[in-house]
Amino acid sequence: MGDVWITTKGGDKGETSIGNGERIPKDHPRVETYGTLDECQAHIGMARSLCEYPEICERLCMLEQELGKLMGYIALFPGLSCPDILMLEEITEKVAEVTGKNFRFVRPGDSTPGASLHVARTVARRAERTAVGLFRTGELAEDAYRYVNRLSDVIYALSLWYDHLEREKKGKPTTCP
Repeated sequence: MGDVWITTKGGDKGETSIGNGERIPKDHPRVETYGTLDECQAHIGMARSLCEYPEICERLCMLEQELGKLMGYIALFPGLSCPDILMLEEITEKVAEVTGKNFRFVRPGDSTPGASLHVARTVARRAERTAVGLFRTGELAEDAYRYVNRLSDVIYALSLWYDHLEREKKGKPTTCP
């Protein structure tokens, strides 16, 4: 058989290798955390693929790139550092400038990209619930936990921004009265 590039068979017994070469169970909270962030990143990618606004697309792409770094950091790849939380805060502030700081509960579904971001937001919250155990035991640094904690906020903000622009474009307050 030739070289294997996707299927390594190394996980066939329920373990996986992490960045530092250690083998751990696939249901370990570390694997659950970066796996859930991977799922979140895929939903962000779906939203970006549907996005019609270049300024939002740019931020979604940056967020996807930073999530890749975060996953590698959580998976203990040598030499990787935690992404800077400042980028998340800058996105949230930009959204506040565009949409105003009026809090309201929203129902996902005003747009397909916005709804995709709401799915990403709920997945990010699941990642946070998984990561908190690692943080409490000292297996996850505070900067990484803070990043995961803020992630759902910035995704929510991006969904608000997208749906705000869609409502302006269509001249409708919401699609669900």
